[in-house]
Amino acid sequence: MTLPVLICDDSSLARKQLARILPADWDIELHFAEHGQEALELIRAGKGALTFLDLNMPVMDGYETLEAIRRDDLQALVIVVSGDVQPEAKARVLKLGALDFIRKPTDADTVTLVLSNFGFFSASESREARGDRDTDIEVNQRDMYQEVANVAMGRAGELLARALNVFVELPIPTVNQIAASELHMVLSALDQAKSVSAVTQGFSGDGIHGEAMVIFNDASFRDMGRLLGNDPKDERYELEALLDVSNLLNGACLQGLGEQLHVRFNQAHPVILGRQVPVKQLLENAHNRWEQVLAIEIGYRLEGFAIEFDLLLLFPGTSLPLLEQQLAHLLEDV
Repeated sequence: MTLPVLICDDSSLARKQLARILPADWDIELHFAEHGQEALELIRAGKGALTFLDLNMPVMDGYETLEAIRRDDLQALVIVVSGDVQPEAKARVLKLGALDFIRKPTDADTVTLVLSNFGFFSASESREARGDRDTDIEVNQRDMYQEVANVAMGRAGELLARALNVFVELPIPTVNQIAASELHMVLSALDQAKSVSAVTQGFSGDGIHGEAMVIFNDASFRDMGRLLGNDPKDERYELEALLDVSNLLNGACLQGLGEQLHVRFNQAHPVILGRQVPVKQLLENAHNRWEQVLAIEIGYRLEGFAIEFDLLLLFPGTSLPLLEQQLAHLLEDV
């Protein structure tokens, strides 16, 4: 009997990647959704008996979707496929009723094994376990940047969560190709901050170069001191926290990005870019030498604390042709 299968992910690249690695001779009817609300509509219509579900999505995220499936007793078994690989993320989705958790990026062997474990597909009886399903999903360049940033963001979030013993709320990365003078406009997590502090690290690899910057809302430092067990009256902890968190996030995110693009990035020493200055002033002073930049912005928040900061990956226009070549190779693998 044909099984209705639903892939729910806001990334067209992720939907295409997963569809292509499903077992080729698996008898399924495949459907797609871009967010949880759309997924629920398809499940109610009988088109998602087995649903592959992302977590970080607009409109309705994966957690909310799982809650709705359980609350409304919908007929859907769910396997989460996400770049948010924090242990707590996995624990939460399993508690909400997900069958299993697969980390992005995944592969045909991993997916086939999970399907076999739950009796959806028997790899031993299959004549062709590896899939190559044709899909008409169009993948644009911006979506590709966003998805590779999403995976890299998840790696960094996991390290931060383990280091600080917190749950890190991960957003949907934003990607913009803009004038350097407009950088302050992309910082969604810090748009109301009166003053910020920042650390920047240059990076380069295979002809691609740029800067990784972590920008703290200065109002977060009191809770950061509480989290780290430091004396909030001692200003030295602010600098230590700024450098430690920046080094961890920048390194993990660049490693995750490089692994996907097959580029090994080397990082320069961290530099304090500014302390207690307005966002606009900070960025204008730092990047008036660049005309156009590709800006990937990730706004992190720590659950249970009034702590928020942005990770900003900046690529000047001269690096974009080489970046686009690496993205093209990534699409060839889909």
